Amino acid sequence: MNETFSRRGFLKGAAALSIAHSVSAMAETSEGDSRKGRTFAYAGCYTGAVGDGSNGKGIYLFEMDPHTGALSLLKLAAEAASPSWLSLDPSGRYLYAANEITNFDGTNGSVSAYAVDRTSGDLRLINTVSSEGGGPAYLTTDADGKYVFVANYAGGSIAVFPILADGSLGRACDVHRDSGLVGSTTPTNAPPGSFAWSGHDAPHAHMILADPKNRFVLHTDLGQDRIYVHRFDQSKGKLSPAATPFISLPTGDGPRHLAFHPNSRWLYSIQEEASTLTFFHYDPSTGSLAPQQTISTLPSRFTGTSFASGVRVSADGRFLYAANRLHDTIAVFSIESDGSLKYLGEVSTMGDYPNQFNIDPSGRFLYACNRKSDVITAFSIDRDTGLLTFTGHYTPVGSASCIVFAG
Repeated sequence: MNETFSRRGFLKGAAALSIAHSVSAMAETSEGDSRKGRTFAYAGCYTGAVGDGSNGKGIYLFEMDPHTGALSLLKLAAEAASPSWLSLDPSGRYLYAANEITNFDGTNGSVSAYAVDRTSGDLRLINTVSSEGGGPAYLTTDADGKYVFVANYAGGSIAVFPILADGSLGRACDVHRDSGLVGSTTPTNAPPGSFAWSGHDAPHAHMILADPKNRFVLHTDLGQDRIYVHRFDQSKGKLSPAATPFISLPTGDGPRHLAFHPNSRWLYSIQEEASTLTFFHYDPSTGSLAPQQTISTLPSRFTGTSFASGVRVSADGRFLYAANRLHDTIAVFSIESDGSLKYLGEVSTMGDYPNQFNIDPSGRFLYACNRKSDVITAFSIDRDTGLLTFTGHYTPVGSASCIVFAG
């Protein structure tokens, strides 16, 4: 029996025991328990042949134990085609899903809107619209909950959708398609021996978000090695190029995701192929970016191939977390007084290929979505040091891509 098979077998066995324990604990809970203060979690999963797996069925609903961090499965909340990214609107009343497919309305993906039952966590589908590009990989709302922004990875485009009074999505009010040269298939800053090269065959919009002031919208294009900056007209939902319309990163490095610091003036970009983080000074009055530091997400002696995925900053702004796929770790950094990053160490995700991770609303737990081992793992966060400790909780869920919290 080879090592990979053994490890996956162990993980799935442990996950099955974990869910059995959760179901048993739920059965012992009396019907009269108070429902106030519940924290729900939604996991979006790949379905069909997309994402190297067909184990997911859509969006799963869990309840989080605020004391232990354990997730208890409540139900499959919505059957959906590869809802690989989820985002709640600021009010928490609506959930939006990017369906990472290429066969909706021709060759496009789709975006779905759901009403959230705040008491039970149940979802009700409101409507689904074309994402105006193939394979939407990311979506989020603006700060006021008036628009949804979508990045279409396969289509190399971004789109803006108005949120109507009932939470449904109108047709796209703006669409932009990235054009121009793509970067090298060899990353500039990859570790020695790396064969990471994906995504440099064409433009690939990967992430999009509004800045904290809701004045500018930024999006990454992994294929072009660019971060684009757009002025945002909040009255019309229109985007226009900022004074400096984009900034280029080293060729082949592949910018994937972004995270703002709570002070709104520091921005961090994670590069998928290079497995690096870049720290920028951000000017909220112009949207301009000035690079300050680039640091690896991997240990100093690492060699070989790894693909970085997600990046998040703690709510208090003291720590940054980054996920590594193939290396299968969450790297921990302290954020110094000048915004620069200092590597503190890493922890195994106890699974395979962490596609995304998230921190619960209390800031006490971090959850890694290990897509290829069909399990979400939970870690406690030391609020003083930022370091992570595995809680022992495995939550089985097929081909998990992302997790979001409502409570």
